[in-house]
Amino acid sequence: MLDFENVYTLTQKELRDARHNRWFVLYAIAFTGLSLSLAWLALSGAGNYGLAGFGRTSASLINLVLLIVPLMGLTLGALSLAGERENGTLIYLMAQPVNQLELLLGKFTGMALALMAALGLGFGLTGLLIAVNGGGSQISTYVVLLLLSCLLAVASLSVGFLISAAVTRSATAVGLALFLWLLLVFFGDLGLMGTAVIMQLSVHQLFAAALANPLQLFKLAAILNLRQNLEVLGPAGVYAFRTYGSQLMPLLIGLLFFWVLIPFVLAAQIFKRKGVL
Repeated sequence: MLDFENVYTLTQKELRDARHNRWFVLYAIAFTGLSLSLAWLALSGAGNYGLAGFGRTSASLINLVLLIVPLMGLTLGALSLAGERENGTLIYLMAQPVNQLELLLGKFTGMALALMAALGLGFGLTGLLIAVNGGGSQISTYVVLLLLSCLLAVASLSVGFLISAAVTRSATAVGLALFLWLLLVFFGDLGLMGTAVIMQLSVHQLFAAALANPLQLFKLAAILNLRQNLEVLGPAGVYAFRTYGSQLMPLLIGLLFFWVLIPFVLAAQIFKRKGVL
């Protein structure tokens, strides 16, 4: 049986630890600074290109989220168990009256909330800058982008937890997380285009390959939220929209939740088998 009081206590501990984690603070500052810069550039160009509001800034933020948010989730998740195992604090935590699932849930929930708070800070200050400068159009699009970014962050964190549960040393875990991040980023637009040309993939095969990448799932959902179609992505985007129609957004969000759940379940199984050693 799960003791949710233990999970809550461990969640609070992770939230406190996040404030003292230099990597987490650096990521949060970098994301906030870059998002504010993008919003300022969009606002400064409003006179030449029309009114710049939440919609235009959302379009600018998509690529920023694709680069930074998975890096945040993967590296912080990779350090979660491996770092504490290497420091010996994991043995201390397991000596307390908590079971392994409570420990994992508490740590995961705390880190997920910390990541969402960092994204909320960046999006919140950026939104305030836009609102103060009179660019108040398409605010709902901006809010949905924030929610999608949080979902991508939690999915990346879950994959990072899986890496952390599987390896012993924190340096190895971070190295694997960085390699996976580069792999996922590479197998984005350019990687898919190159693979499609070399392997002569059909449109539906190309779309299926995109669905296997959580970054592409986020990008498809974010563009669909922004433009209400995927024509900008070419034949694969047109195929996806025509095939799934109104069911496309629930499909993309459901697959992102899949990337949250499955890696965490696998991490729990590995951690149960390996223990704290």
